[in-house]
Amino acid sequence: MARYTCSFIVSVSIDHLQPLLVQLLQDCNLDVQYYIADYIMAREIPGNVSFSKLVTVEVLIDKSTATETESRMSIVIKNEELPLQRHNHCQQMFEFIKQAIEDCRHWHLIESLAG
Repeated sequence: MARYTCSFIVSVSIDHLQPLLVQLLQDCNLDVQYYIADYIMAREIPGNVSFSKLVTVEVLIDKSTATETESRMSIVIKNEELPLQRHNHCQQMFEFIKQAIEDCRHWHLIESLAG
C-alpha cells in the first residue's frame, strides 16, 4: 500500500481552514466524503485509473496548537497500489495536492514538512 504524508503550518484562522480545505480538495477533483471540525476525508473520483490506484486523502487539523493567525495540519494520501515505481499514481497525486496546498491563495504557507 502506498502512503505519503506531509505537515503544513499556514497563516489562516482555524475557523476558516476547514471550509477552505474542503473547497481545495474538491477543486483537485476529489469527492469529500466526510468532514468535521478537525478531520476531512476525500477520495479520488473513479474513472481515470484502476480501482486499486484510487487515492484516499485524510486531513488532520491540529486545533490544540492553533492561534488566531496560524493553523497546523497534516495530510495522509494513500491507496492500495504497491509503490513499486518511484513515480506511482499515489505519489503523483500527493505531489499535486501538496502543491495545491502550498500555492493556495487563501493563506500564506509558513512551513511544509514532507515525511
